[in-house]
Amino acid sequence: MSNIARFGVSLEEGLLRQFDALCLQRGYQTRSEAIRDLIRGSLVREDWEDEGKEVAGSLILVFDHHEGDLSRRLTAIQHDFHACIIASLHVHLDHDNCLETLILKGRVSALRGLAQRLISTKGVKHGQLNLATTGHGLE
Repeated sequence: MSNIARFGVSLEEGLLRQFDALCLQRGYQTRSEAIRDLIRGSLVREDWEDEGKEVAGSLILVFDHHEGDLSRRLTAIQHDFHACIIASLHVHLDHDNCLETLILKGRVSALRGLAQRLISTKGVKHGQLNLATTGHGLE
């Protein structure tokens, strides 16, 4: 870390007790570490609102690979967004169901567009986009 700035925070006693319990539950050594994580989390969530911002993330899909030509359609969509997909993992959950995880990096709008196209494809049982950060701009 570069220069450290110190500042005071005023909280109601009840809120401070709840915060201390949360710090203990999550294993923070100090309140400062917990506050830093809360601030970073807010900054990252703010990035997700900027459609032009570059972010990282993952997309999880669960689907029945026996469903028509679903596997081919999902692959075709992924090829349309190849610049956003860093890696993929395909797992056979059972005889019928597959789980696919895509690791993504790109503009928020592109990642959301990819996720929406894949999740809304007929035959996909579940899909979840999880946005993260590239780490740039965070201390």
